[in-house]
Amino acid sequence: MAEDIHSAFRGAAELLTAFPASTRIRVVSHYDADGIAAAGVLCSALYRAGYDFHATLMRNPFTKGFDRLKTESNEVIVFADMGSGQLETIEQLGAQAIILDHHQYLTAKTSKNVHQINCNLHGIDGDYEASGATLSYGLATALDLANEDLAPLALAGATGDKQFIGGIRGFNKGILDHAVEKGFLVQDTGMKLYGSSLADALYFSLDPYYPGISGNKDRVEETLKKLSIDPSLPLDAIDKESMMRLSSFLLFSLIKAGCQYNILDISIRKRYRATSQGWELERFADLLDACGKNGHRSLGLSLCLGNTDAWTQAMTVEQEYKQKIMTALQALEQGGIHETETMRYFYSESSSLGGVIAGIAINYLLDDKKPLFSLARKEADSEVHVSCRGNQMLVEHGLDLAVVMKTVTEKIGGYGGGHKIAAGATIAFDKEKEFLETVEALLTQQMKG
Repeated sequence: MAEDIHSAFRGAAELLTAFPASTRIRVVSHYDADGIAAAGVLCSALYRAGYDFHATLMRNPFTKGFDRLKTESNEVIVFADMGSGQLETIEQLGAQAIILDHHQYLTAKTSKNVHQINCNLHGIDGDYEASGATLSYGLATALDLANEDLAPLALAGATGDKQFIGGIRGFNKGILDHAVEKGFLVQDTGMKLYGSSLADALYFSLDPYYPGISGNKDRVEETLKKLSIDPSLPLDAIDKESMMRLSSFLLFSLIKAGCQYNILDISIRKRYRATSQGWELERFADLLDACGKNGHRSLGLSLCLGNTDAWTQAMTVEQEYKQKIMTALQALEQGGIHETETMRYFYSESSSLGGVIAGIAINYLLDDKKPLFSLARKEADSEVHVSCRGNQMLVEHGLDLAVVMKTVTEKIGGYGGGHKIAAGATIAFDKEKEFLETVEALLTQQMKG
């Protein structure tokens, strides 16, 4: 079935190239790391093919963004890392549209002006095997095989969606293997640490998040002193023996915190570095995510398009972003999580950060028994923005957060969808209590199998 999707990519490429080079191609993508990388892949491929482009990175809910699209006169729009859940609205835009999505789809049938490529329709699991960025790579290489050098950017997008947990597989694995073979990526094994010094790297470590150490300067200094390692050392100056000692200590701290095996498994793992750009996939994905979710979406896209001058600014943005998340996580460690029979939830000041905080908390601060929901109340908009996160063990036992979010919002109003392990919703302000009660009932059904 994987061959079918390549036929779909060729069809989309033929649709695009039927437009003259004077056509400006509209690109619309999500604002997280995967969405920004997807836009970067598409914009690079379109520019190389001689097309001008106009790119927008949207956040969910997409209602305001789509309202703006309706006022534009576009001949062709490419939607990446979104679209299948907005099919009805897209069909009303009056433009030729291509959808590249890995979220759960509403229907396989589309009108003749919409070319939908959703990996789930081709037997490829959108939760683990393909992302918005790797699907965009599929279209880019159908346009021109020379675009295969965009593989590192595409895989950084998949990495941003945590699709490396449990091992890179499926559609993504095919791209990875080819990129390594062609020399676009080089492989190494190690732990995730980056910063101006070792102390800086540990202080700002969010994923993995080391309870009691991350965000605590005194504990960082104390830990490194105990391990006889100079905190001020740059990472490339640490000898192999000291790094092994530190790795063992940090891994043991995660075991003590009760982290799931698949999370422990990724703390020290195979990592891939882009040979021409020099960045490691997860490090670059983190930078894109920080830009997108801290209000600097265009900065993230400029990084994808090769603007090396943007790196210094992006790293400053990332540090601010990490500090906000760190503060919120430390507050959760002190309490602030509400618990029912089947779920946990907390209130976040920011809908953009709520999902990130929930994802880290469920993996590093809490046991694996219940999904975690973030609720961000937006009184000015009379809305509550919800982000929810599960884990692979809960999914194996029947959890499907995408179905929960979609079903609940269909019942009480609003918008909802996503993946089994991570999803979101937007509901009216006065529906919060009903939302929590309905979610509780649905989760009870799911977890009973």
